[in-house]
Amino acid sequence: MLVAGIDVGTQGARVVVLDLGGKLLARAGEALPPPPATAANIAEQDPEAWWGAVCRCLRRVLVQIDATRLRGLAVSSTSGTLVLTDESGRPLRPALMYNDARATAEALEIDTATSDHRARPTDPLAKLLWLRRHEPKIFAAARRIVHAGDFIAARLTGEWRTDWSQALKSGYDPADLRWSPVLALFDLDSERFPKVIAPGAEIGAVTQRACESTGLRPASRVFAGMTDGCASQIAAGAMAPGQWCSTLGTTLVVKGVTRERLHDPLGRIYSHRHPEGFWMPGGASNTGGECLQREFAADDLAACDRQAEGLTPTDLVSYPLMRTGERFPFVAPQAEGFLLGKPRSRAERYTACLEGVAYLERLAYQTLDDLGAKVEGVIATSGGAASSRVWMQIRCDVLGRPLRKPALPEAAAGAAIIAAAAATNEPISARANAMVRMMAQVVPREDTAERYLAGYQRFVGALKSRGYLSE
Repeated sequence: MLVAGIDVGTQGARVVVLDLGGKLLARAGEALPPPPATAANIAEQDPEAWWGAVCRCLRRVLVQIDATRLRGLAVSSTSGTLVLTDESGRPLRPALMYNDARATAEALEIDTATSDHRARPTDPLAKLLWLRRHEPKIFAAARRIVHAGDFIAARLTGEWRTDWSQALKSGYDPADLRWSPVLALFDLDSERFPKVIAPGAEIGAVTQRACESTGLRPASRVFAGMTDGCASQIAAGAMAPGQWCSTLGTTLVVKGVTRERLHDPLGRIYSHRHPEGFWMPGGASNTGGECLQREFAADDLAACDRQAEGLTPTDLVSYPLMRTGERFPFVAPQAEGFLLGKPRSRAERYTACLEGVAYLERLAYQTLDDLGAKVEGVIATSGGAASSRVWMQIRCDVLGRPLRKPALPEAAAGAAIIAAAAATNEPISARANAMVRMMAQVVPREDTAERYLAGYQRFVGALKSRGYLSE
């Protein structure tokens, strides 16, 4: 039996095919057109571009395997990305991406109106209020309000479903498994959202039309996936209470598993419902690998890594935020990136970016610890940045704890594991134990601890002095 995982991310679409032992049998990826250069707080993409990229990726992997053995697939996607469609599923406008932060006033309205729901400008709920106010004709014409993964799954099956991880930031209550009263408070119709089901629940079989577009066989079953952060956590094998994972791609996402739900009055974290009844708390920053994509896109990053290896630790302190506003590990809509100190070379500037993300990661785990989560032992890591050995070492040194890297540290692999669990009728954690293969573990260097502690303290102090982080 083979299973496939699809991931629709910021930079591109990816598809992997695994066997039940976790062996990678096929992989394909395709870049997506970059969002148009508009205001710093606006981020949009064309959902049709997602679908086209997914179709081409599926066709490429299917010629590498025996397609008759493929029994199921699941989709992961960015958390908080919002799509409005007509009744047939045609997008009415570009999708508002997970990091689109234009709905500042609307998020404040939600926070002012109710103490039961903390909203951020990037949340779909705030975006819906923005659309109703600024694009009323499109909002009124929308018959379906869906997330990125829902859109792809519906194109595959013709069925409109969402899972409770995708629905969380749209106002779904994962504790009571119902839509929050906050939707009715703002006269938002939950009936326009897809039916919410558990991750791994079957959505349907691939339609004949989708088979023609993708090369899939009609017998292929599609199961509900999870957000890319949750799927990456599964790919890292962090699915038991006490286990934690950092996913570092365009942004940093920190997630773990707790027995009890964590509550944060400041709205810095959210808690997804674990498919097996636990909780998956975590947070998603606006900071991460985007600093390299923006500032060093023309550079040879492998060569930059080699240079960084001899420069770490630096005396610089960087907060490499590439847009206005931060959401985790602190909420500061006015936040802007900064650099303390003057780089002596471009290579040192690059190294400072790596260190700055690591400082932010340490602050994230400190925040979770302050909220009552136990963060101990080895931390799993996934995402594109996990392929950088130098960045892994810097993060390990700053955190002061070992990092372990799975062989397939990507959300698409996590989606495939969800499909495998559904197809075999097993718990997702059991399938993750059977399929996740660890590739490497990095331990902190003893001679860097003191300098990185000093750098981290300067980093935190700079955040406080700018009013981004409270005392």
